[in-house]
Amino acid sequence: MNSSELYEEIALRSPMDKRTSHSLPASHDSGDVGQMERPAPSVKSLSAHGEINEIHTHRKVIRLRSNNQKRYIQNIAKFDINFGIGPAGTGKTYLAVAAAVNAFKNDEVKKILLVRPAVEAGEKLGFLPGDLSEKVNPYLRPLYDALYEMMGFEQVAKLIDRQIIEVCPLAYMRGRTLSDSFIILDESQNTTPAQMKMLLTRIGFGSKAVITGDITQVDLPRGQASGLQHALQVLGGIDKIGVTRFASTDVVRHPLVKEIIEAYDEEEAGQ
Repeated sequence: MNSSELYEEIALRSPMDKRTSHSLPASHDSGDVGQMERPAPSVKSLSAHGEINEIHTHRKVIRLRSNNQKRYIQNIAKFDINFGIGPAGTGKTYLAVAAAVNAFKNDEVKKILLVRPAVEAGEKLGFLPGDLSEKVNPYLRPLYDALYEMMGFEQVAKLIDRQIIEVCPLAYMRGRTLSDSFIILDESQNTTPAQMKMLLTRIGFGSKAVITGDITQVDLPRGQASGLQHALQVLGGIDKIGVTRFASTDVVRHPLVKEIIEAYDEEEAGQ
């Protein structure tokens, strides 16, 4: 089975659930996926001329809803390394993927790499059924979903087949130098300090990296330090690294999600 067939099988086995579309920042169609080459404003150029209110991708124009979302995209345009920290539903991963697609569309990068540590919610790959691809794909599905939403399945499959887009576990980054690339490390709270250092030191010339995570949702074994928390402490004095902190007020999912997050935050603060 070639790469295109593999990713088609993945898409058919786990199609994007349209009922979850309310979790994404506001967007509208901006044309057919076949119209890949039409000009669109780049995040980088918009940043140079003032506030950014929307991101153009191949299929969507995504409107930014909150000041933190706007600050986040401004930081991505300004800094080569960025951290987006906050609860689920704030758009930190989706907007990072949108910025990556926009940069690729405008020939600012040659590759997009979407990376996740393959340990979440107490599950370990060794205890899951199936071969490696079957084990890894559920962890990477949110990244595939965002790409399909913004570029269309066929275009994503072609770019994956040509290794222009890579969606892979963090361990696959070891030993590489990533130049002219837009790298997104998602769920970074589940990295170890060594893994975080490994990823950050892979970044080469002409590349950007966005590290997203929620420090309240660490799924590492008890006693294991989070690479995200450690990085924020160690790198806090470097002014060329951007940090955007999202709050429950930035949540763009169902209104109850915001209240649920706030209730849990209050309960944890009282412990």
